[in-house]
Amino acid sequence: MCKVGYTGEGKKCEDIDECDNDFNGGCVHECFNIPGNYRCTCYDGFMLAHDGHNCLDTDECVYNNGGCQHVCVNTVGSYECRCKEGFFLSDNQHTCIHRSEEGMSCMNKDHGCAHICRETPKGGVACECRPGFELSKNQRSCILTCNHGNGGCQHTCDDADNGPICGCHPKYIMHVDGKTCLEREEAAVEISEGNTTAGADVDKRVKRRLLMETCAVNNGGCDRTCKDTSTGVHCSCPVGFTLQFDGKTCKDIDECQSNNGGCDHFCKNTVGSFDCSCRKGFKLLTDEKSCQDIDECSFERTCDHTCINHPGTFECTCNKGYALYGFTHCGDINECSVNNGGCQQLCVNTLGDYECLCHSNYKLHWNKKDCVETKGSLPDNMSPKVLLHCIKSGGSDRCFLSCSSDVQVFSGTQDAYTLTCGTSSHLKKKQQNTNASSWLDTSAIKISVTFKLNEGKCSLKKTEMFQEGLEQMVPERHNSVMESFQYVNLTCSSGKKVHGALRRLTATREIFITADFELETSRKEVTDTCDVRCARKKTEKRFRKTIRTLRKTVSRDQFRIRVSGTDHEVARKSLKLSEPQQSCGVGQIHVGNRCDQCSPGEYSSDGFKPCLPCPLGTYQPEAGRVSCFPCGGGLTTRHSSASLFQDCETKVQCSPGHFYNTTTHRCIRCTVGTYQPEFGQNYCISCPGNTTTDFDGSTNITQCKNRQCGGELGDYTGYIESPNYPGDYPANTECTWNINPPPKRRILIVVPEIFLPIEDECGDYLVMRKSSSSNSVTTYETCQTYERPIAFTSRSKKLWIQFKSNEGNSAKGFQVPYVTYDEDYQELIEDIVRDGRLYASENHQEILKDKKLIKALFDVLAHPQNYFKYTAQESREMFPRSFIRLLRSKVSRFLRPYK
Repeated sequence: MCKVGYTGEGKKCEDIDECDNDFNGGCVHECFNIPGNYRCTCYDGFMLAHDGHNCLDTDECVYNNGGCQHVCVNTVGSYECRCKEGFFLSDNQHTCIHRSEEGMSCMNKDHGCAHICRETPKGGVACECRPGFELSKNQRSCILTCNHGNGGCQHTCDDADNGPICGCHPKYIMHVDGKTCLEREEAAVEISEGNTTAGADVDKRVKRRLLMETCAVNNGGCDRTCKDTSTGVHCSCPVGFTLQFDGKTCKDIDECQSNNGGCDHFCKNTVGSFDCSCRKGFKLLTDEKSCQDIDECSFERTCDHTCINHPGTFECTCNKGYALYGFTHCGDINECSVNNGGCQQLCVNTLGDYECLCHSNYKLHWNKKDCVETKGSLPDNMSPKVLLHCIKSGGSDRCFLSCSSDVQVFSGTQDAYTLTCGTSSHLKKKQQNTNASSWLDTSAIKISVTFKLNEGKCSLKKTEMFQEGLEQMVPERHNSVMESFQYVNLTCSSGKKVHGALRRLTATREIFITADFELETSRKEVTDTCDVRCARKKTEKRFRKTIRTLRKTVSRDQFRIRVSGTDHEVARKSLKLSEPQQSCGVGQIHVGNRCDQCSPGEYSSDGFKPCLPCPLGTYQPEAGRVSCFPCGGGLTTRHSSASLFQDCETKVQCSPGHFYNTTTHRCIRCTVGTYQPEFGQNYCISCPGNTTTDFDGSTNITQCKNRQCGGELGDYTGYIESPNYPGDYPANTECTWNINPPPKRRILIVVPEIFLPIEDECGDYLVMRKSSSSNSVTTYETCQTYERPIAFTSRSKKLWIQFKSNEGNSAKGFQVPYVTYDEDYQELIEDIVRDGRLYASENHQEILKDKKLIKALFDVLAHPQNYFKYTAQESREMFPRSFIRLLRSKVSRFLRPYK
């Protein structure tokens, strides 16, 4: 024999199609046959009853107001959005547009159309109906058809001229409302002919039977599911409810009371169920309970420079020379706008940096800010400024480099320095005539040599002279060498630290001493038989021999530098374990990890100690400077060694947003494009990059805003963005975008969230229309903040979008993505975006705010073939089950006629 659901003699069994009968398998809507069984399903807007056959209306308005901006009204099999007084429903059937009081157009409140109003080319209006409705004979009203919410019928629907006519499945009878259906009474009183029971007893039994409750009347008094039994009706409740003691009432179970409903963060009870949601900066995983941090740094365009993710948030940082504005953007800092960048003469701003320059006859000091006057032209017979004297004494060589003038010391860290002596041939060439310059080109010799010490440190410190007193000795030909130079650049720096063995208290360093020598070939060495090039080769050969001697003295710590008659050691070969913190060179002091000339509030005009305090009426905020800034305007300071302008005794103290004018001795408001966050300053700071402020007197960098309208417009996908997003947009700004998709494509817009201040009485607004004409078809218009997302299709094939702000309050603004899709999918896309279940839960709402998920959805909508890029497993990991079920049902219904 065959199994249940099959027919045949047992050897060969065929499936029984339970749906192929007059009763439709008992299903009131749709019946699907499956091997050995069948399944009932309901139309959109209905849910399957407990018996698996009947279909009950779904109240879409219960979930997030059905996605309606104003009022949601539930109907059998569907729902509709309505607007408050003064507004009319837009074509997306969810948002409301403010009515215009004047003009013969669709924006006028008296256009008379029940659903959709269109302007005609001749200036009139024409009415249209929403999908599932037909325009009535008066060309204004709309008649419901069975294509919308099953015509409001619970079971069957037939279209007629005046609207749908409802019917019931054979097992049911029509309710007096003409739409819903009640189950027929199946029980009947049977009286057998041979029964000898008295008629009175039969009547009592029949009366009791008739008086007994049945599910056919008022659902048996049950809140939800009713079932007739031999003992009467039996009430039951769906999942998420519990049956009360009266046996009829169903009470919602608050799942959040037990273990927070299993939710990681927040639990919100709903009728018959519950929703989990996450804190801002987290997203709900596909199990619809767990929360995971959103890695904002994985998104495109999150930060201009560097993005640092944190649990629940993120942080943007900028490269050196740039400042952060608008939370995520970086703009170049104009260092020259603050006290000329600290430059003594000229300041030039560059991207991410700046540079100090000097006027003619001045050269830049080693501190890269001050300018030092250069000497006049150099005479041809000028004596060399640098002498290298080496002598052999006691079997070993000793050398010292004598600098007579133009000595400068450049310091980096405390472990490095640079000393220059004399005048470079580059400067000398500029200052001499053409003939002398030509001689320099031919006769100048430049040689660079590097010496290495395996252990030690750089130390330009005063030391004792050699015991032999080299300066008094008369050099002899056999044991003495002397070379003269025009210029020497000597640099000492340490290499990488080499960690020593265990218990070693100090680390060893490799020391590199690099010397760049410039010398000239003597004119006396040029003869008839030896030209300039010949004489130059002789000089180079002699000097290289001297270098070999110099290398020996450096490695044996027998090399000194003599400045103004005082000897200084170049480097200290070994470190003493008991030695304190490394010291700086001559005329230097510790500032952090640097060796600088003088502390803030001090200066040194010659580059060496002693550092002098800034005199009264001057101040110096930086270390290592050769002068102090005057307070200006005859102002004095409270004390010498002043390091800030605030130390100047101004006549008034200026508040933030102002600067002190030393000419008028008044506080002046910072001009537009500048700000000042501190009290008592004499300058305002320029806004970074291309940003500016809305008004003068700004006090913070957050008031610096980019006025450029943002967005990227593509044929298939793109986005529009308010200026300075996600920072507050500027005042009195106007942006216009035009979206013109390719032929046979339509536009889908998603507004994840939008922030506009309602306090301004619609002074700031965003509008999307067919064209710039105020009478053209409007798709979307708002002047308020909505953190709940919404998706809608454009009412026109192209869009003109405008954002405008006034001088009142400001807000974050918006970033609105869009996608264009094949117009053949118009019915499917509208069916999806108009379904309130798309916005029913916070879980679904967050999908429309997730940049990665929106990108994936748009990718498939723009190019359907890309659907196959995403495996079923990837889809399940990206989207919650409820969201996939919603889309699957929509797509299946759309494709059903093509199967």
